[in-house]
Amino acid sequence: MSGVETYLNEHFGAALEDLKAFCRIPSVSTDPAYADGIAKAAAFVAERLTRAGFINVEQLATGGHPAVFGEIITDPNLPTFLVYGHYDVQPPDPFDKWKTKPFEPDERDGRLYARGVSDDKGPLLIPILVAEAYMRAEGGLPVNLKVLIEGEEESGSPHFDGTLQTYRDRLGCDLVISADGAMWRPDRPSMTVASRGLVAFEVTVTGASKDLHSGRHGGSAPNPISALSKLIASLHGDDGRVAVEGYLDDTSSPDARIIAAIEAANFEANAYYREIGSPKPDPIESGRELLMRQWLEPTLEFNGISGGYQGKGTKTVIPTTASVKITCRLVAGQIPDHVVDVVTRHLKARLPAGFALDVHRHGPGSEAFFIDPDLPALQVAEEVLGELLGQPPLRVAMGATIPIGASFRKHLGTDAFFFSFSTSDEDYHAPNEFFRLANFRLGLTAWAKLLRRLPQVT
Repeated sequence: MSGVETYLNEHFGAALEDLKAFCRIPSVSTDPAYADGIAKAAAFVAERLTRAGFINVEQLATGGHPAVFGEIITDPNLPTFLVYGHYDVQPPDPFDKWKTKPFEPDERDGRLYARGVSDDKGPLLIPILVAEAYMRAEGGLPVNLKVLIEGEEESGSPHFDGTLQTYRDRLGCDLVISADGAMWRPDRPSMTVASRGLVAFEVTVTGASKDLHSGRHGGSAPNPISALSKLIASLHGDDGRVAVEGYLDDTSSPDARIIAAIEAANFEANAYYREIGSPKPDPIESGRELLMRQWLEPTLEFNGISGGYQGKGTKTVIPTTASVKITCRLVAGQIPDHVVDVVTRHLKARLPAGFALDVHRHGPGSEAFFIDPDLPALQVAEEVLGELLGQPPLRVAMGATIPIGASFRKHLGTDAFFFSFSTSDEDYHAPNEFFRLANFRLGLTAWAKLLRRLPQVT
């Protein structure tokens, strides 16, 4: 065991307390009511970087929530790596589904429960702690290290491209390593080599200019809830796939190596549906088809629907509007603007007479991302995981979206890969999010080994 690993083991208790303190900050990026939490989280990250030994630590103006930057330049002749993560979190709602309060971390059964602990505060804190261990145990790092921690990932990273463009000289590096992401399964090491893109928007259908009495006007006045229900039902076929003309324009064939990984996984569909508490739908016949849909096919999902009275009891009203929040996960070749255009065209073509339709975008969206499968640093990371976990990691795709990959390639001209120690079952974005403390320890050791070996491949 190296001095760095000894330091990490001896200071694990303090590291856990740091993580708990981080998770107590309600840094929800999408809701202005949490602006104070965003400011406190950015300040926490900046202070923790400074304490770890980073210099030139600064909160960078982005046009939105600040990003936090810091660096340790050991030797200009050494390779430079940029670590990415995010300090913002998803909203904690619904509160009544949490067993403990979302921003009061609770440690039980080898897990730490809190909003944001897995996505991304625990994984993000790991490389900062490892850098500190190197500084304390060896007086420096074996590489040059920069960090960029954004505060808008959970709201679509609307200012991220502009931030990279503005600060591209300061962010220059040989390679990006994302502390955000997740391993596919807790029982199988994996490396994520692809992620789907994302575009989000809201559709509103308007009928009359005001709410109407459902007795006086029922049967003659336009009901937006009814119209919206029919419209969104038309967006999918009986097999659950998107049924919008032009939706698949310019998509490319998936990487054969990802399909091979799906074949090798022997994934059990019935076990998956038991885990999420749902009966298996008829269109899903096998684990192979399930993973093909989750990793390699585009989706269109309804994330929330509203219209009319939402309180207790009954209010006999025909509402003036009804709306639905939609997110689309995109595969290689799909462009966010085009996707919104074809969905809008589909809805307008089917809008009944007597209604108006409005589509409101939430951010620019992001395209899908694929890592160079021959990237030498990727192979080093796989070696580290294989040694620590006793079996070679499986290369997998991610159904979720981490928009940074394409952005770094576009603005910094460098590749990125994911090295995260969350796992996909840790209920991030849902109540009772947790992070396995065994993975917290594992991540510290793995990052320590990775940083030591990376100079050999650049």
